[in-house]
Amino acid sequence: MKKRMTYDLQPMLKGRLLELRPLRASDFGDLYAVASDPRIWEQHPDKDRWKEDVFKKFFQASLDSGGALIAVDSKDGKVIGTSRFHAYDEHKSEIEIGWTFLARSHWGGTYNREMKELMLRHAFTFVDRVVFLVGPENLRSQKALEKIGGVRNGSRRDGSGRNSLVYQITASAFTQTLWKQSPSRPTTGPE
Repeated sequence: MKKRMTYDLQPMLKGRLLELRPLRASDFGDLYAVASDPRIWEQHPDKDRWKEDVFKKFFQASLDSGGALIAVDSKDGKVIGTSRFHAYDEHKSEIEIGWTFLARSHWGGTYNREMKELMLRHAFTFVDRVVFLVGPENLRSQKALEKIGGVRNGSRRDGSGRNSLVYQITASAFTQTLWKQSPSRPTTGPE
C-alpha cells in the first residue's frame, strides 16, 4: 500500500513525444478537430461521438470530472487527444484511466504507449493498481492495452450501465515490464 497523499488528478506530465496537461474549456475547438473523425469512434460504444453536439456533452463531462488531461504533440504543439484519471479509491489503492483517444495520425502505439506510461508512472506514486474499462467490441483498445501490459481481469458495468471488460496493470507489473522497456524516462511536472 502506498503512503497516503493527496492524489493529483490533473498533473502536468512531459515525455519525449507528448505533453499532458489539465484540460481547459478553451481546448474545445482543438480537441473537437481531432474527435470529429468518425473512424476514431467506430468501435466505441458511443459511435456518434464525432458529432459536435454529442462531443460537447463528452467534453463538458471531461471538464467536470476534474481528472481530464489533454495530449499535445511535443514536436509542433498541436492537440492530438485526451485521457482521464477517474474513480480514485484510496482504500483499494486503485484508480481508473480511460476516455482516451488520439488522432489517427498518432495511432500505432508509440504515442499511446508514452501517454499511458506517463499516466501510470504518476498513478503508481499513489496507488498499487490501475484499471481500464473497455467495451467488449472495442478490439482496438483491447489490443492497445495488451501492448502496454494490461491484463484482462473480468468485467463490470461502467458508469453508463454498459458491460465493460476490465483490464488492470499493477505497480509491480509496471515496474517489471513497461518501465524496463522504456527507451527514455520522460519527466513529470513542469520544466
